[in-house]
Amino acid sequence: MALKPLDIFKFLPKTNCKECGYPTCLAFAMQIAIGKAELSQCPYVSEEAKKQLSAESAPPIKTISVGNKEKINLGGETVLYRHEKTFYNPTGIGVLIKEDMKDEEIEKEIKNIIEFKYERVGVVLKGEFIGIQDTGKGRFVEIVNKCYQTGKNLILITDDYENLKNSLKLSKDVRPIVFSQNITDEIIQLIKEFNVPVVVSGKNLEEIIQKIQKLQNFGISDIILYPENKKIADLFKNLIFIRRGAILKKIKEIGYPVLTIPAFLTDNYLEEGIYAGIFIAKYGSIVLLSKINGEVLYPLLIERLNIFTDPQRPMTTPEGVYEIGKPDENSPVFITTNFSLTYFIVAGEIENSKIPAYLLIQDTEGLSVLTAWAADKFNAETIAALVKKTKIGEKVNKKVLIIPGVVAQIYGELEEELPDWKIILGPREAAHIPVFLKSVEI
Repeated sequence: MALKPLDIFKFLPKTNCKECGYPTCLAFAMQIAIGKAELSQCPYVSEEAKKQLSAESAPPIKTISVGNKEKINLGGETVLYRHEKTFYNPTGIGVLIKEDMKDEEIEKEIKNIIEFKYERVGVVLKGEFIGIQDTGKGRFVEIVNKCYQTGKNLILITDDYENLKNSLKLSKDVRPIVFSQNITDEIIQLIKEFNVPVVVSGKNLEEIIQKIQKLQNFGISDIILYPENKKIADLFKNLIFIRRGAILKKIKEIGYPVLTIPAFLTDNYLEEGIYAGIFIAKYGSIVLLSKINGEVLYPLLIERLNIFTDPQRPMTTPEGVYEIGKPDENSPVFITTNFSLTYFIVAGEIENSKIPAYLLIQDTEGLSVLTAWAADKFNAETIAALVKKTKIGEKVNKKVLIIPGVVAQIYGELEEELPDWKIILGPREAAHIPVFLKSVEI
């Protein structure tokens, strides 16, 4: 469980040397407590203190790292609700490939998990996992090799010792997850030898805990849970029970990430997508789909982005001048705030207009236009200062500056601040920019 700042402060040298990047040891302790600093930033804390603090401050849900090229952390959560603090490690999304699928189906899903990616507010959204299920057709290792070539994170679903051993040999650098229903002593030795995470399944939590205790006796601690529920209601209850039990009741035996496979709950792909959305929100660490389709994958990626974006830190775009299309000396200049969603919407609508333009982005600490104006961070003085700072006037002849229509109040003041510029009041909604540009005389 996360420690309070004063608990952390007791372990620090109390020299206020500032070498950690903070003015005092207490300030540093406060940053550690809220997850914005690491104990390793202090060069003088003792090894004994590191060990003790690490043990006491470990998150109730164990953090497990997998992958290589697309490394991802699972678990590591400390709260039940995002508004309490934040969620740290986004749910991994992937596809389940069964060994008995036709070659063209396998190739299609591998291609889709690679190619289906989207950019939103400057973030690339994509799936990260491929699960390969052994169905006894003798092709398991061959399919694992194909999936390994993608660089995606792998989940090896097999009870066959030789298949598992050979698959681990070729994919060990991506640290695949092992999922065996029957975890024999031989398989346990493989897990230890290759140091990979293992999925523990069971029809109920009592059975899962018994298996976990057996693995812990062998020194295995990177564990992922898989409740074998056949009904969505039962699985939903177990996901909540696991999270609440680990965080509120400090039940260490269930403090692990959870794998969910909605494909095992329904044959309806759209229903499967709904289940996946539930598991992303409550509280699946991995979601495997039966196939990758844009109409299901994209909404899930957006849901994940929204849930795992820190509510205390607005997504921002760097201040500066952005070229939309290929603007020249006759192009207009737009201005807006650095809230990323605002930037991408405005930039997208300018691009849709097919009229090249410059877009000035002002640093308003991630606030939207109206909020920034209300906070006096987006006004005539700050806009004029940015225009002069960026020297955008040297790139254009007409010097036309288009401001958001919702801040019409600053129009007159801005004309006084920038007397050599023509100020034009733009539309109130970004969606109206294409029509606006075609109708206004610039």
